[in-house]
Formats: sequence, structure tokens, C-alpha cells
Amino acid sequence: MAREEFVLTLLGIFGVVALLLASVGVYGVTAQAARRRTREIGIRMALGAAGADVLRMMLRHGLVVIGLGLAAGLGAALLATRALTSLLYGVEPTDPATLVSVVALLGGIAVVACYLPARRATTVDPVSSLRVE
Repeated sequence: MAREEFVLTLLGIFGVVALLLASVGVYGVTAQAARRRTREIGIRMALGAAGADVLRMMLRHGLVVIGLGLAAGLGAALLATRALTSLLYGVEPTDPATLVSVVALLGGIAVVACYLPARRATTVDPVSSLRVE
């Protein structure tokens, strides 16, 4: 049992590290996209777009990418369950509750990582963003 416990502990640690790296990565990509679109956001706000409209636009773009990533990850997880079958005790490799909870956790973290830069994009001053470049 010690070998299996060690492997599962190691997998858990790697899972937490992967979750942190994925969160930082999604935040970084979304923040960079918001930064690169500063001029566009400034123009939209100068033409009368509300902050909520800009927030919705940025979140919609991020949610599409998140949805595609979650679908691809879920498919890969279902394919990889055969490799982990020997390490699981009392849980089926395709346990729906586990898969739903993991997708919900990852999706929630990704949505928060997209929301923060999108919210910051709504505070763009239209005049100063048009003067940039």
C-alpha cells in the first residue's frame, strides 16, 4: 500500500501545482489580451459603450476559450482513465460526480482568472487609451 499511497500523493501534489499554473496562465493570457485591446476598448467606451458591455465582451471571449479547453481536457481525462485504473480504490475511473466537480472547479477558477483583467479593462480612460501609440 505504501507504493500506491506515495504515487497518489505525488499525483495530488502535481495536480495542485498544475491547477495553480493553469490559473496563472489563464490570468496572464487574458490580461495580455486586455492590454493589447486597450485602444479598441477606449474607442468603444468613447463611442458610448458602458463598462458592463466591455466586461461582457471580454468575458465572452474568455469563456469560449475556457469551454473549448474544458471539453478537450474532459476528453483527454476520459482517455487517460485506463492508465489510472489500477491506482483507484472504491471509485470508478469515469465517476460522474468526480468529473463534474473537477470541471466545475477548473471552470470556476478560469472564470475568475478571466474576470479580473476584464474588470480592469472597464476602467480604461478613453482619452488616454487613444493617446497611446
